[in-house]
Amino acid sequence: MYDLGKQFVFDMSHGKANDANIIKGNKYRFTILTERLIRFEYSETGEFVDEITSFAWYRDFPKCEFSVKQDDKYLEITTPYFKVEYQKERGFIGPKTFPGAYLRVTLENADRVWYYGHPEVRNYGGSNVSLDDFTGDLKLDNGLYSADGFASIDDSDSLIFDEKGVLVPKKSKSTDIYLFAYRKDFGLCLKDYFTLTSLPPMIPRYAFGNWWSKMANYNKADIVDLIDKFKKEEIPISILLLDNTWHIKNESGTGFTFDHDLYENPKELVDFVHSNNIVLGVNIDPSFGIYPSEYNYDKACQYLGVPKGNIINFDPNSPRFIDVYLKLFIHVIESYGVDFFWIDYKPTKNDLINLFLLDHYHTMDMERIMNKRPLILTRNAKIAPHRYPINYSGRTISSFNTLKNLPFYNSSSANSGISFWSHDIGGFYKGIEDKELYLRYIQLGVFSPILRFSSIEGKYYKKEPWKQDYKTLEITRDYLQLRHRLIPYIYSESYKYHKTGKPLVTPIYYKVPEMYDDEKVRNQYYFGEEMLIAPIVTKKEEVMNRVIHRFYLPEGVWYDFKTGKKFPGNRDYISFYKDEDYPVFVNEGGIIVLSNQNVNSTRVPNSLEIQIFPGKNNTYYLYEDDGITTLYKEGYYLVTSIDYNYRENNYTVIIRPVEGKTGIIPEKRDYKIRFRNVKKADDVIVYINDKEVIPNTYVDDTDFIVEVKEVPTIGQLTINCKGKNIEIDAVRLINEDIDSIISDIPIETLMKEKISEIMFSELPIKKKRIAIRKLKKEKIDDLFIRLFLRLLEYVETTTKS
Repeated sequence: MYDLGKQFVFDMSHGKANDANIIKGNKYRFTILTERLIRFEYSETGEFVDEITSFAWYRDFPKCEFSVKQDDKYLEITTPYFKVEYQKERGFIGPKTFPGAYLRVTLENADRVWYYGHPEVRNYGGSNVSLDDFTGDLKLDNGLYSADGFASIDDSDSLIFDEKGVLVPKKSKSTDIYLFAYRKDFGLCLKDYFTLTSLPPMIPRYAFGNWWSKMANYNKADIVDLIDKFKKEEIPISILLLDNTWHIKNESGTGFTFDHDLYENPKELVDFVHSNNIVLGVNIDPSFGIYPSEYNYDKACQYLGVPKGNIINFDPNSPRFIDVYLKLFIHVIESYGVDFFWIDYKPTKNDLINLFLLDHYHTMDMERIMNKRPLILTRNAKIAPHRYPINYSGRTISSFNTLKNLPFYNSSSANSGISFWSHDIGGFYKGIEDKELYLRYIQLGVFSPILRFSSIEGKYYKKEPWKQDYKTLEITRDYLQLRHRLIPYIYSESYKYHKTGKPLVTPIYYKVPEMYDDEKVRNQYYFGEEMLIAPIVTKKEEVMNRVIHRFYLPEGVWYDFKTGKKFPGNRDYISFYKDEDYPVFVNEGGIIVLSNQNVNSTRVPNSLEIQIFPGKNNTYYLYEDDGITTLYKEGYYLVTSIDYNYRENNYTVIIRPVEGKTGIIPEKRDYKIRFRNVKKADDVIVYINDKEVIPNTYVDDTDFIVEVKEVPTIGQLTINCKGKNIEIDAVRLINEDIDSIISDIPIETLMKEKISEIMFSELPIKKKRIAIRKLKKEKIDDLFIRLFLRLLEYVETTTKS
């Protein structure tokens, strides 16, 4: 038994299930973990696994209520969710002609039956290993969400942990299946899954900022220039990620030793990056082995008994190799101050276990660094991938085809418990560098858990914002600044994921199941509790210079996050989006917390903007901690309640801490409360604790702003606004879109007036079409005639919906 170190050892006692939940025979053992989750084991030798496996870490669920009927040959188990029927000691699969002969599970109050070997063809899919060089249709491995209301996971071939935290093969072969039989209660299914495998970790706060990476031979001077350029352009970044050019080169392309021709003093480089409030990560791929050019190579050969001059083969199944690899190579890199690793290991289908072992040992090894949260960026090894925890989608092709699959890919991953996918903004290589594609990628990235630029080297790969034209640069700057401002919201939603298992990104069909098969809206997703995103993944119509975008808004009242325009829900919409616009919606009563600081630092801000949308009461819980250490586990965090009490023309907001400890956030903070779609209130009363203060109030376009300075963060801030008819009922109208299009098209102004008269007249659609066609006599280009005929189609569609 090899001792890797105390950081690899954790409480192994949770592997053994509660005896009260177990029904056992000579060759079978069934464990009813919850009313919805059962473990089936079968072993010819009668040996069963109580050790924790690479997949299942916690089987000690509380006693579960179920009923049992059995005799010498037959066993029946019933819970409120399912009924198990089993012919004892007969295995699971039965005769080839009838695979459910010996074991079958029937869902209660549903016409659904599961058996061992069930094809589960109605599974909605979860995720896959990566999207490296993806060009075709999206293919997803099974997840937990199914129209049948059940899903199974086979743990038969998993490794088990020994007492030292080393993963080893099972002592004997057995069948080991977990069946999630939840009917329509998928939220409870996810809860059971995370209880069994462990909840997602709390990743560092800096991970939610803007990442920069490029496969370029950066030297120290290049990095200084790069960071200065970001500063000059007022574009914040939180992570600099060095691709595989930072190390000494060998024929494999990988390495673990800083190239001193590029970085004479690696520690000085890291210190410089840190001094700019930027974190540094580096790319590694140990699957090629360790070459003689590496620092500490001779020592590694000595410990491993490898003849000098030979490549040391990658062997994550060997604890001795892992020990040497970590101590002699990884720890040396960390000694310079490198913060985390990008594990760029692209496994084959049969090599996933090696990727898993590498991910696990890397993550656990970082636990040795006092109070530091582990973080790696890696491809999906498909064994509880949420634990390891940012999934890298691989080196993707620059194309709209890639982009159009990403939103559904991200949201479907919630079916496998995954929230943190990281994609190359704009695609990594190949394809065509296109400014419209670039912007739509950035906008999707802003409203995704992770935003990471990455591309291959080459003078025509223009991922740097300042290499774009002026308009594209301006839009890019606005969105990347917005991303850093959104960190308080994203971090709070990440905490919910860590605490409860509720994914940050969830598909729209979770709340509107019939939308799964609707192609026009299947890309839509919820981003946290408060936002709904309807991403743009197609090119714009050149004549109108806008994207024609169809989307659906669920029940309720929704507001456009940018404009504040109001959208009644439970209906389809068509809108026309310029390059700078993006369809992000907030439900009535929504509360969005933004940082009011535009800096690289992702630490807790001392100034916040809280945007509040009218319509109904709501309470939002803002979670904050130091963002880096594990001290939050000891209670060093603060939860602040933002309570919005809505009455028409009379709003009250109360902000106060409700959980945690003091000293976590600044003692005082400035607040800007932005009431969306609200006119200037007649009366504004503000209290800090029991003392009335005079706020700064003003109107900004269609929003009413209340600013309060120097508010003690452990006190209570109370704001009441009231007046007569202060709420703006700005319902979005398609006529406004059409009027904007008419204004922008390059035709004579007098002709625009004629077109406007036709488009906005009381004529029926049919007669409007005739009138538009007659404009050909005015020598208007056919392009514009076709454009307005098409717009009339959208008007007709919108009117019908």
